[in-house]
Amino acid sequence: MRWLEERDTGYRTGDGSVVPIVPAAILYDLGLGVRGIRPGEEAGYLACSQASSQPVQEGSVGAGTGCRVCAMAGNSRASKGGTGSALVSAGGGLQVAALMAVNALGEILDEEGGILAGLRSTRNRREFVPVLEELGQHLLARHSRQNTVIGVVATNARLTKGDVSRVARMASNGVARVVRPAHTAYDGDTMFALATGRLEADGSVVGAFAAEAVAIAIRRAVRAATSLGGVQAISDPG
Repeated sequence: MRWLEERDTGYRTGDGSVVPIVPAAILYDLGLGVRGIRPGEEAGYLACSQASSQPVQEGSVGAGTGCRVCAMAGNSRASKGGTGSALVSAGGGLQVAALMAVNALGEILDEEGGILAGLRSTRNRREFVPVLEELGQHLLARHSRQNTVIGVVATNARLTKGDVSRVARMASNGVARVVRPAHTAYDGDTMFALATGRLEADGSVVGAFAAEAVAIAIRRAVRAATSLGGVQAISDPG
């Protein structure tokens, strides 16, 4: 907010004041690492000042550092979540991108519908047990409410506020395609959307491609993750 205010960017009130509006969401990452270390004003300001067009770092970085997948039975049976990004082209110069932090209750499915990352078997940590087989017995555990899939989709389209809202809703379909189960009462799933307004486009078309970008970004997040704090990544053969 301070960074935006310094640049006279935000909602302008009737008396001429500028109020930066900064939406935010969080995910539960206290199950890994040292508790009490959290981002503050300076971290937000630094993120704005260092924003660039360079490729986004993925995996166990940023918001993805403490992410887990299927942690309802504890870290020993969870898979490491992370941060993932994707960019899809919709033709005619239209582009839609997604950045996702994956800390899901449910398992992550691959392109063929198999389990890419999920609840590890008690007999062999290299194997996964379908979440639906054990979901009921874990829902009352303290770990079951420590889940969230959050993200943002962005496009170079010119959209109305109503269009952008629709894009965010449609983008959430990408979560449902690759997370099983998705959008439970034990997840705090949140999706943001923004448009840079560079070219005309249909909001529904943008939303359709946004869902594709979200699905790709979620899979990239768990594929790029590295093992941390006793939570094994799928890139780690164990």
